[in-house]
Amino acid sequence: MASVITTVAGLDMHYEVIHPRAEKTLVLLHGFTGSTKTWQHVIGQLGDDVRIFAIDLMGHGLTASPKALDHYTMEAQLEMLEQFFASRNLSSFTLLGYSMGGRTALAYAVTHPERIEKLILESASPGLEDSLEREKRRGHDNYLAERILNEGMREFIDYWQSIPLFQSQSRLSDDMKAEVRAERLAQQELGLANSLRGMGTGSQASYWDALPAFPRPVSLITGELDQKFCLKAIEMQKRFQNCSHHVANGCGHAIHVENPELFVTIVEKEF
Repeated sequence: MASVITTVAGLDMHYEVIHPRAEKTLVLLHGFTGSTKTWQHVIGQLGDDVRIFAIDLMGHGLTASPKALDHYTMEAQLEMLEQFFASRNLSSFTLLGYSMGGRTALAYAVTHPERIEKLILESASPGLEDSLEREKRRGHDNYLAERILNEGMREFIDYWQSIPLFQSQSRLSDDMKAEVRAERLAQQELGLANSLRGMGTGSQASYWDALPAFPRPVSLITGELDQKFCLKAIEMQKRFQNCSHHVANGCGHAIHVENPELFVTIVEKEF
């Protein structure tokens, strides 16, 4: 696997690529506090007939964490991705995103459907439809951003990994828990704080109304124990033209971490 830092829109952007000569292409977008490392147990199980690009989103991993908040809007992230795909002649690919990366993948797909062969969303949503809900969520995201900057990364990660959304990860092996924690602790405080402020669920636009017009096949993957996102997926499936929904038994929010073998099995069937 090649690890590359390139310049896109004047900023460093990190990505990893494997099997660069394969005909089929899969692009992977991680979740909040994640990076390309989140996919390491998935990539090794996918066939060598798939070219894989795993990307560090703005403020995460080895991609830039600039001070200016306007670099972190969803629109800015979509433009950065579009410039990256265009510069590498990625005219058609399957796009897979998890959680925050799933929101980003969905936003990109409905904005640039001509590039998408298939969209795969793991534990993701199109945002919040209600403006009052978005305002409330923005307040919470800003609170978390301040907490990161004031308390530091270690204190924030202690809190973040204890929230109910990740309760099922308490059953992971000690080695896997250590991997996940190390990946989270490797992030930049400013990058995470600005990511919450700029492209958190409260700040991004709602894409619910864009779902019925999306022409490509969609696959939704949620964990059985993550009822909130299972319910979101059920509602999303009703709106998409061509959509399947897979529920991973015994898993919570991060299926690719909690049961990578099952996750790969589902992805391979759809891909």
